[in-house]
Amino acid sequence: MATSVRRTSCNLCEAICGVLVTVEDGRVTDIRGDEADPLSRGHICPKAVALKDLQEDPDRLTKPVRRTPDGWAELGWDEAYELVATKLGEIQQAHGRNAVGVYLGNPNVHSLGAMTHMPTVVRLLRTRQRFSATSVDQLPHMLASHLLYGHQLMVPVADIDRTSYLLMLGANPLASNGSMMTAPGFGRRLKDLRGRGGRVVVIDPRRTETAAVADEHHFVRPGTDAAFLLALIHQVIADGNAKPASYVDGLDTVAEAVQDWTPEAAARVTGIDADTIRRIAREFAAADKAACYGRLGVSAQQFGAVCQWAVQVLNIITGNLDRPGGTMIPRPAVDTLRGIGRGHIGAWKSRVAGRPEFGGELPAAAMAEEIVTPGDGQIHAMVTIAGNPVLSTPNGRALDEALDTLSFMVSVDPYINETTRHADVILPPTPPLERDHYDLAFHQLAVRNTARWNDAVLQRPDDARHDWEIFRDLGLALLRRTPRSRRKLLASLRLRLSPRRVVDLGLRIGPYRLSVRKLTKSVGGIDLGPLQPALPQALYTKNKRIDLAPGLILEGLDQARAVLLVEGEADDLVLIGRRHLRSNNSWMHNSARLVKGKPRHQLLMNPDDLSKRDLKDGQLVQVSSAAGSVAVEVAASNDMMPGVVSLPHGFGHGRPGTHLTTANQVSGVSANDLTDATLTDNTAGTAALNGVPVTVTAAD
Repeated sequence: MATSVRRTSCNLCEAICGVLVTVEDGRVTDIRGDEADPLSRGHICPKAVALKDLQEDPDRLTKPVRRTPDGWAELGWDEAYELVATKLGEIQQAHGRNAVGVYLGNPNVHSLGAMTHMPTVVRLLRTRQRFSATSVDQLPHMLASHLLYGHQLMVPVADIDRTSYLLMLGANPLASNGSMMTAPGFGRRLKDLRGRGGRVVVIDPRRTETAAVADEHHFVRPGTDAAFLLALIHQVIADGNAKPASYVDGLDTVAEAVQDWTPEAAARVTGIDADTIRRIAREFAAADKAACYGRLGVSAQQFGAVCQWAVQVLNIITGNLDRPGGTMIPRPAVDTLRGIGRGHIGAWKSRVAGRPEFGGELPAAAMAEEIVTPGDGQIHAMVTIAGNPVLSTPNGRALDEALDTLSFMVSVDPYINETTRHADVILPPTPPLERDHYDLAFHQLAVRNTARWNDAVLQRPDDARHDWEIFRDLGLALLRRTPRSRRKLLASLRLRLSPRRVVDLGLRIGPYRLSVRKLTKSVGGIDLGPLQPALPQALYTKNKRIDLAPGLILEGLDQARAVLLVEGEADDLVLIGRRHLRSNNSWMHNSARLVKGKPRHQLLMNPDDLSKRDLKDGQLVQVSSAAGSVAVEVAASNDMMPGVVSLPHGFGHGRPGTHLTTANQVSGVSANDLTDATLTDNTAGTAALNGVPVTVTAAD
């Protein structure tokens, strides 16, 4: 029996943990953490072990399939490419280039081949109807970075390995392993922080796994985090503790803009008392090394852009930006910022509701209306790539119905799921263990500079295709239908380069002058050291300065003031999401290993809120919003702030036509059957997935 142990990384979430995979006669028999990995240092979570399940899942497609009157039928790769290219071309010729829409799901950023080759194919379609998971996730981070630092992906990360005061809002890194902050083994890092005398403060409407082990946790009314953050900024300035770096402008403008956001004003809407707000502001300003970090809970809400801007401003004015132990800019071995656009906003707007684009993408909340609303630019065909927006974007039922009206749909995806069941053609890529990997995205967000190349653990079958091969060949099929030009030649050259070659070129011209060959010789990867100060030289702003008060954010502050500083009765109940360590959006529920054990689908609700409505723990309840209603089991939880209920994200399987044997047996409803596509952040266009007004009654 041939046995070998091979090194790779788990690229199922942002932690990119190093793993050791034991292979016996071509089958995976064991997966464990790699102690030699300089970033994860042996840490893994249950998802890494499920790499074996993804590899061996009998529901996973391995060849292209086409919808027929008699069901799904396999077809050859070349036939599939030609069919897709022909159909998309015909629809664009008949209705215009914007008649094709594109949706990019979260897994794309976790795949090397998708990162290197998918953008070229999307550009070849020349459509403005582009959407992605960005606008239901990290868009406010990117907008704040674009406005303050000149580049949408220049996102400072908390230097948690050296900080002494960590303030977190709407983040649960013990479940996420760090998000927009690649920090594998966060629990150990948190323990080390507290062991050196540091302090952790969590602001969240749920006592999360992270909040439960923090030094301090405060409930906050969902959707009011902006008031809390602005009050902190107000207090820091009022105390004379605002001391930004010499390359920072606009402090006086910020001081004027936050004048009304006193701790007392914030206390009225947030539920956090004024003395606590004032104390936290003073402790943060006085700490020798402090970092404020806000994640999905403060991004995916009505004032997410203001929140993420305020997080940055708090770090900047207290002198913690670009300071060891504060927030810093990683310096990865491949400089991804050079290869990705700096970002722009409002270059065009959506056809129906006039929502602004950001970085070339329209808000996902606009997708359904762009499909069903007649007129010039109506979407007649969709291309979905590694995404399941029926479960992951607002008002999923409306999108589900809209997809059924399309003239043509193609999906690059290994599963027939709630979204791809509407496709006419599905092109399945190889699973993670059959692909080479270098992480182009999350080294840019890591709490330590490291580099690691991984060869594929298993060889792909001859009749399978990597995602980059799918994009290469589909792109070449599209190019055959376009006139000869310099742009066509360049696109063809880009498509023909392998991901390995792309990474090698990036490493060679990068700051450390590495190569794939050097990385393959390293055991577990190369440690490039802790984060280092880089500003103002690294800024992408034209004058190498930071303007704290961009006009777009000041307009957002005015909108927040009109809503949050108006006294009135709070909505009866509001809904938030939640994440679990064993889940990753909607696409990890087909692993029996990950879904076994205690059910995690219930609506969490404070016992007092249950009592007020004559409801009981374990009862079936009806949850209703402006978007729709769902029936789900309720669970009493003192971890919930009164007035707040929580549903997990990514559930709602079992719909007709899906081929997900295990997932379809998992209980639960889709939280996005309740989220409202009309409720978005007016500044960024991000969907407000948190703070959704709902009612909860006994189910009929």
